Amino acid sequence: MESMIKKFQQRFKKVQREMERWEELQSRLLSQFRNASAIIQRLQVLKDIKNYGSLNCVDGIGDEVLMRQMASLQKILILMNKTLEEFHSITLSLGKIHRDARQMVEGGSNQLCVKKLQLRIGVKPTLADCLDGLMLLHEMHQSEYHLKTSLVSALSVLTLKPNPGDLSALQQLLVDQPNIPIEEVQNIFNIIFAEEIS
Repeated sequence: MESMIKKFQQRFKKVQREMERWEELQSRLLSQFRNASAIIQRLQVLKDIKNYGSLNCVDGIGDEVLMRQMASLQKILILMNKTLEEFHSITLSLGKIHRDARQMVEGGSNQLCVKKLQLRIGVKPTLADCLDGLMLLHEMHQSEYHLKTSLVSALSVLTLKPNPGDLSALQQLLVDQPNIPIEEVQNIFNIIFAEEIS
């Protein structure tokens, strides 16, 4: 039983590395989102030729500036989609870690009964705690990935009809990561690594 808990803790260390990567990607996506939002907000101003002042004497300046801004926006949207793919790979990895752990507990001749899953040895977590923690972490990150995908799609739609209020609301949703309460995640890790903390 104790050796199985150690195996679970190794899996949780891998989960921790994935979550550190998640935080890096979160910062990158937020930066990309802000850059895209800034361009979208500028597009309305750039479409009005009166805003070019004395530069109006340059033939086609408005179209050229607008075209370059649209090209920059397109590049940022492509980068955002690549970042989303990396988020998706993390959710797939978390799902695999959870499935592998569940198979380790349920499979083969080591099939454990419910009583053994709930057995606690000292301050160590139960196997049920470990499985539940892995499942919860996977579900939270998967939900957050779906939210991020929706926000990036909504941003693309706002390119056609920009609204500063909508842009800032989308950005705030992205900043908040509402499906991943940090305290709850930390509590899961505290339970799993209880003997290391005490």
